[in-house]
Amino acid sequence: MGYLGNHLATVVTGAFAAVLTALWPIFIGFAPVLDFVFVMAVPITWFLAFTCWIAQKSSDYMHAHSSNHRVAAAIEAHGGQKGLADSSQGIIVAENNNLPGLQKVQSELSADLDELQKSLKLKDSEIERLNQQIANLRTLVQIETLKAELANLKMLASKRK
Repeated sequence: MGYLGNHLATVVTGAFAAVLTALWPIFIGFAPVLDFVFVMAVPITWFLAFTCWIAQKSSDYMHAHSSNHRVAAAIEAHGGQKGLADSSQGIIVAENNNLPGLQKVQSELSADLDELQKSLKLKDSEIERLNQQIANLRTLVQIETLKAELANLKMLASKRK
């Protein structure tokens, strides 16, 4: 988890903002340039501290709901074994070799894969059918366009006679 629960940047920025805030009353009236510096620096550093805090809370929230936890929970639920999941490479390393549990998980995943492949084939055939219908509709539109042009030409020819 890291030092201070990964809030080290927040603590450092907050400490700097607190020091600037404490020094501000001391240097009021010392130099007009310092007044401007403090007016700009104090709110900015407090904003940065708040931003660091929000960013870390967001990161903690996202990592609490990451796939690592889901993979480890699935391994424990199916095989009853403890494991280490590394989602960056997609590798699952098991501490205990629980062959029946792994075979059960493998068979479930194979069944899911087969089901997905079947649904993909159905989707592909549906897409092909829809593409064929689109081509037929385009042909019908072209025929209707030609009929309209022919009717216009006949009307123009009849007006000229």
